[in-house]
Amino acid sequence: MKSENFIINQFPKKIPKLSRRKKIISDLFMKLWHQEIKKFSLIENFNHNYVAKSNIVQKKKFRTLEVGAGIGNHLWYEKSLNKNYYCIEIRNNMIQEIKKKFPQIKCIKADIQKKTNFSNNFFDKIHAIHVLEHLPNLPKCIDEIYRLIKPSGIFQVVIPCDPGFLYSIARKISAERVFKKKFKMNYKWFIEREHINTPKEIIFLIQDKFEIINKQYFPFLIPSINLNLCLGLTLKPKKTQLL
Repeated sequence: MKSENFIINQFPKKIPKLSRRKKIISDLFMKLWHQEIKKFSLIENFNHNYVAKSNIVQKKKFRTLEVGAGIGNHLWYEKSLNKNYYCIEIRNNMIQEIKKKFPQIKCIKADIQKKTNFSNNFFDKIHAIHVLEHLPNLPKCIDEIYRLIKPSGIFQVVIPCDPGFLYSIARKISAERVFKKKFKMNYKWFIEREHINTPKEIIFLIQDKFEIINKQYFPFLIPSINLNLCLGLTLKPKKTQLL
């Protein structure tokens, strides 16, 4: 109980305010990294195929919400994109990229940590790929997703195994290397501000309103944060649903 209360009491997490220069660098790098990560095809295929190849929603027509869509990397993996597919993103430079590449998608500027303009139980499927680890008010995010999803809906999540031994090594030769080469500055301030929620925190909070029905680690099937890079979760809402 003490451990559970400790997790809950950490939110909302306080994040140091960035200088104007660091805010610009942060936005630039987030966009740059969404472009660079395509080079790491094995991990990208897991990140997106865990969601895109899931046939757990049995309806022919269903509404989908992608939370924190970035520059639209996931959209290339989806088989059918239509008027029932919605994206929300908080960064303007990311939204412009999505609108340019996928004009048919409804891409809306919104913060999932606050109440959005969608009505209750609007979506059959919601997914968040490498998003939940970034959110200082994660409990509010989970509350809002729970409000938006239908009682029969599916929520899918992919998160990094950070902090973890294998992930720390991989980051040194990928994102950290790219950041230092581009901006000629220390990477620590950036990542400590971005990856603020651990897998333990995310799983604990998410299980308050959702039941895990599938869990998949990558690249190994061993259920260990230290020995993997990513974790995919498929969840369904618990029975008590907001009206």
